[in-house]
Amino acid sequence: MKEQIVISKATIDRLPLYFRTLRLAGEEGIDIISSEELGKRLGITPEQIRKDLASFGQFGKKGVGYYVAELKRNVGEILGLDNNWNIAVIGIGHLGAALSNYQNFTSLGFNLVALFDKNPEVIGKVSSGVKVEDIEDLERVIKERNVHIGIIAVPRTFAQGVADKLVAAGVKGIWNFAPIKIKVPDSMHIVNEDLSVGLSSLSYHITRK
Repeated sequence: MKEQIVISKATIDRLPLYFRTLRLAGEEGIDIISSEELGKRLGITPEQIRKDLASFGQFGKKGVGYYVAELKRNVGEILGLDNNWNIAVIGIGHLGAALSNYQNFTSLGFNLVALFDKNPEVIGKVSSGVKVEDIEDLERVIKERNVHIGIIAVPRTFAQGVADKLVAAGVKGIWNFAPIKIKVPDSMHIVNEDLSVGLSSLSYHITRK
């Protein structure tokens, strides 16, 4: 029986950084990039980059470097970005509206297919070519449009209820921007983005600089 290789969380967390850097390098017209150059752009040692990538296979050529387009495609496949995930944003306030207009969703392989809100003044409006639906119709629309990922951008008091609806509708993952720890089944993967935590951490480091 073949032994399964365990990939560290730190390595997995660095993969999106590699993908972004390779995408930007490609946009700059760079065809080949070394681990040294990648390391300079990311503040990561070349040895760490080579070790991370070696966890998933053999990439690049010794003495030459990595072919940018090829490595970007390979890292994208590892991240599952070639799956064309359908996403929905729930809560079209200032943050939700900004997320719905994020231009890189498509280039990353995510398709914005649904928007939801409970405000009658917002329902029916169009953002990024998608009409805002009544949140009461969330479960039906999520199932009809085969939404894989739900992005929660509602006030904390409504976040758990929205998460429950998303779970019931069958989404595969949740990206939560509400400042509250949401309870979901163990089988559901959730990523929390608490802006206050990030700012507080930045304040701490600035204060002690």
